[in-house]
Amino acid sequence: MSRIFEIIEKDAAGRIGRLKTPHGIVETPTVMPVINPNLRIIDPSEMREFGAEILITNSYIIYSKPELKEKALQNGLHELIGFDGPIMTDSGSFQLSVYGDVNVENHEIIAFEQAIGTDIGVPLDIPTGPDVRYEQAADELKTTNERLTEARRLVEERRNKAAGNVAAGLEKIRGDDMLLAGPIQGSTHLDLRAKSAAFVSGLDFDVCPIGAVVPLMESYRYEELVNVIAAVKKNLDPTVPVHLFGAGHPMMFALAVALGCDLFDSAAYALYAKGGRYITENGTYQADRLKYLPCTCPVCSVNTAESLQKAANKEELLARHNLYVTFQEIRRIKQAIHDGKLMELVELRCHSHPQMMGALSALYQHSEWLETCDPAVKSTFFECSAESGKRPEVLRYSKRLERLTLFGNVLIRPQKYHKSGLKDSDFDSILYFKPPFGAYPSEMDENYPFNAEIQNTPSIGSLETALSNTIELIRLNPDAKFTFVKGKRAFDSVVFSELEKVCAVISGNEKTEYGDAENENAENEVPGNEEADNENAEF
Repeated sequence: MSRIFEIIEKDAAGRIGRLKTPHGIVETPTVMPVINPNLRIIDPSEMREFGAEILITNSYIIYSKPELKEKALQNGLHELIGFDGPIMTDSGSFQLSVYGDVNVENHEIIAFEQAIGTDIGVPLDIPTGPDVRYEQAADELKTTNERLTEARRLVEERRNKAAGNVAAGLEKIRGDDMLLAGPIQGSTHLDLRAKSAAFVSGLDFDVCPIGAVVPLMESYRYEELVNVIAAVKKNLDPTVPVHLFGAGHPMMFALAVALGCDLFDSAAYALYAKGGRYITENGTYQADRLKYLPCTCPVCSVNTAESLQKAANKEELLARHNLYVTFQEIRRIKQAIHDGKLMELVELRCHSHPQMMGALSALYQHSEWLETCDPAVKSTFFECSAESGKRPEVLRYSKRLERLTLFGNVLIRPQKYHKSGLKDSDFDSILYFKPPFGAYPSEMDENYPFNAEIQNTPSIGSLETALSNTIELIRLNPDAKFTFVKGKRAFDSVVFSELEKVCAVISGNEKTEYGDAENENAENEVPGNEEADNENAEF
């Protein structure tokens, strides 16, 4: 169990947490803006204004530049950068992935990160990109694991020595309490990612970054990204904070958070600005093609698209806008977790790009695992798309059908009104039918998740999920006799044919032995709600 990470609230696998670092507590999920020690389009001292609580920079760049190295060793990393909050440092793995080699050893970069007072240090892991041969990925993972083991030993020795010094009445020195990140590698080979995650968990790292995923994001391979994250999370200590290396576009934050990622970092705010790109939570625009600014941040509220395009400091303004939008999305995600609405936000964001829709489908392939993370009680379930029927809440209900024991005559009908002519008083139990859940006791109608807000005309997938659950409930109660009232929608699916095999099915618009529905069903009508029969007629 993590000693430095406290989970406050949860939704799906996402969580709001408090990460304790040597320079303060950070609330997650959050983004760490990348600070280039050589080039600062926005001064680090201003980062708190945007919402940044923690930054990330590159210790290898500082180590490789004599002037920067001397200043950092003399005055510390925080004075060098100009930020008094927590700072994480990468070790040079990015340069290793770009140039194929770096002029530093693993133990040297760990010692340097400690010496300059890094809050969260990173060993010199091997960033194995997508699609490499399995043998290469396995060999590079072996090297990474050897370096992680060495780094863990070095940091633990330093901590033990510091504890002894404190016990002897001596003060701690800079770097004694540095946290250590354990990067998880394995390319796109999911079994290697799983093994890497289990290995890192066994070494008790403070933060667990998922590395070498930037190429997947750059090529919009979000479906594979989802599977990589899921493979890691399923094999990782659930109490440890997870960092998705290089993820910086707000369009995919909600998706990654729902999978259990807590920290993000990216230079996207600056790199996109340099390329004249304007970030939004739904995608990216070329600033020069904008006629209107679809944002009310401090930059956009005092500019027009034309004035932004002509501004002498256009790059800086774009970078500022990009940061404002980035942290706005983080706050929106936190509120969604607090409200129990994270999955609704995920579905909304995933509709912004076709490849994100593929990622949503991939996400729900892991609903069995997500259901184990998801709180049992939340606020109202909103059906946002045809994919909503695959969410953890629906799966949880299907797994709990065996808890419902029914006897005698049971009526399954639409929630508010039906025209079958059947009277509730003639049945021992009344179940309401609501996609995507199916049949549930009418007494639970105001309880989560059956107080769901759903589409008037549900998708075929949502209906089939509901019908499958209903069939299973009927089969689990062989001593009861069920009657199902359907609406005017034409049910021609195979699943509905299966329902007709296990219970009596009555049309909501036909006469029955109980008489004419139009005249004799007043008992079940909702007074003053003339629209009710339209609302449920499709079921």
